[in-house]
Amino acid sequence: MKTLVLGGSQFVGLHTVRELVARGHEVAVLNRGRTETHLPPGVERLVADRRDAQSMRTALEGKEWDAVFDVSGFVMVAVGSNMSDLIDMLDGRVGAYVYTSSIMAYAPSGVFPWHESFPTVDEGPNTYGGFKKATEAALLERHGRTGFPASVVRPAAIYGPDNNIYDMEMATFLRLLRGLPIILPHDGLVTGSYGHVDDLCRAMVDMATHPKAAGEVFNITAEGVTANEYVSVLSEIVGKPADRVYMPSRYVGKLEKPAYSHLFGSFHHGVLSIGKAQDLLGFQPEYDFRRGHAQTFEWFMSAGLDSTVEAPADPLWFASYDFEYEARLAATLRAEQEPE
Repeated sequence: MKTLVLGGSQFVGLHTVRELVARGHEVAVLNRGRTETHLPPGVERLVADRRDAQSMRTALEGKEWDAVFDVSGFVMVAVGSNMSDLIDMLDGRVGAYVYTSSIMAYAPSGVFPWHESFPTVDEGPNTYGGFKKATEAALLERHGRTGFPASVVRPAAIYGPDNNIYDMEMATFLRLLRGLPIILPHDGLVTGSYGHVDDLCRAMVDMATHPKAAGEVFNITAEGVTANEYVSVLSEIVGKPADRVYMPSRYVGKLEKPAYSHLFGSFHHGVLSIGKAQDLLGFQPEYDFRRGHAQTFEWFMSAGLDSTVEAPADPLWFASYDFEYEARLAATLRAEQEPE
C-alpha cells in the first residue's frame, strides 16, 4: 500500500509511520521539515506548509495514494482552515483518508460513556475542539457528496513513548521519582479515557483498509480512570509513594501558571465508548492503562529522561511544568489545611 502521512515527525505521526513500515507499506511523510526526527529507512520526505496551498499543490501534484493519514491538522487552528483546498487536491486520488480528530470535538456531557452519535461542540474553528469539529464536517460532507473516502478517529488522552505533551506521564514519572508533590484538583475525581499511541496508530491503519470505515467516526482509546487512580497506578509502576496534595476548588482557574496535568481539570472529564470500533473494525486495545504506562515508563528510563533537568516545552502545545512553583503552591495548600 502506498501511503502518505501528513505530519510524521512527532509522536502520533511518527508512530503511524513506524506502524506502516512494520506492516511493509510504502511510506512518505509531508511536513514543513523543521522538526528533527529519525524516520525509518526508505521513508520519503515531502516538504510543504499546510497553510500555503501552493506549496501543497507543488508537493502533491501528480501523485496518488492508497491511504493518507492526517495527524497534523492542529497546526492550522491559529490561521484558519484550508481543508477544502486539501480535499480538492486529493479527491479522486486517494483510496482512504484517515483524519485524527479528538475527544475535544464532543460537547461536554455528564452522561458516560460518550458515543460517536453524541453532540459536538458549538464553537468556532479557532478553538481546538471547534477546529476538529469543522474539519470532520468538511471531510464527511465531501464523502457524502462525492464519495471521498474519509474516516475520522476521535482519541481521548494519548500517551506513550515520544509523547510531546510533557505535563502528562513524563511529569508524573519525574514527580514520583523525586518525591515531589502531586497536586490534584476536584478531589482527584476527574475521570478521563487514556489510550496508548500504538493502539491508536494500529487502529488508524486498520481503518484505511476496512471496507466499511469510509464515512464513519470511531472513538479509539482504552479504559477511563480518575486522576486519583492515574496517580496510584503510576506510583506502583515507578515504585515510589505519591505525595498527593488536594487543591480546593476556589483555586481552580486562578493560578499563576499550570500546577497539575491539564487532564486533571474538569474540562477533560469524559469517558469514551469504543463499542463501535470493536464491532465494526474488530478493534481491541493491546495496552490497558497499567500495562501501557509500564511500557512507557520502561522507555522513559531507557531514554534517560529520568535525569531531565530543564522542563521541556513543545512549541505546538506549550504543555510543560514548573516543579518549584508546584512545591510552593503545595506548601501553601498544606499550611491552609493544618488545624489551628
